[in-house]
Amino acid sequence: MTVNEDRTTTPAPVAVSPIADPAPLGLAAFALTTFLLSAFNAGWMTHASGLAWWSYALAYGGLVQLLAGMWEFRNRNVFGATAFGTYGGFWIGLFFYVQLVGSKLLAHPATATLFDHDVGWILLAFAIFNTYMMLWALAVNWAVFAVFLTLEATEIILFAGNFALSTGTIKLGGYVGVLTALVAWYTSAAGVFNGMRGRAVVPVGKPIISD
Repeated sequence: MTVNEDRTTTPAPVAVSPIADPAPLGLAAFALTTFLLSAFNAGWMTHASGLAWWSYALAYGGLVQLLAGMWEFRNRNVFGATAFGTYGGFWIGLFFYVQLVGSKLLAHPATATLFDHDVGWILLAFAIFNTYMMLWALAVNWAVFAVFLTLEATEIILFAGNFALSTGTIKLGGYVGVLTALVAWYTSAAGVFNGMRGRAVVPVGKPIISD
């Protein structure tokens, strides 16, 4: 008896994420708000109120970045969810702190230094969080690691400047913050274009550490 076997094989289906990658959106939201606040800290907004960052801290750096973090949960990306969720909360919290507490402290010269010290404690706390996220970013790629590395430097310089009431140190933190924003924008732009092409076109580097 002859058995006629059909040896034609069909490629196995490729697993596709149910949603688009939210990381470029989260990075863009982080970058823009960081740029606005850092430009103010750097002393560049001499012909502006310096408060352009405030509402965008709530709407873009806060809400949009928080949404990106929740979408990262849907993507089963615990790193992205933790990073975007935390820094979305950072910007929302900073908005409400300035709105509800900071503005009252700054209204009186006797309590203005309390505002600086409050901001110093906030930045110190986030620098601690950022330290382990920076280390784990070594397992993502060079671009993401660079975002957390420059952000780490920004937070350290700024909390030191706020504790010391040093305008020069805060100004330096503003410069490094602008660099952080530029690195985050680059990483976001790479994610957008690479996602459009379905392959790595704009380089982001490989993981620095791997399994």
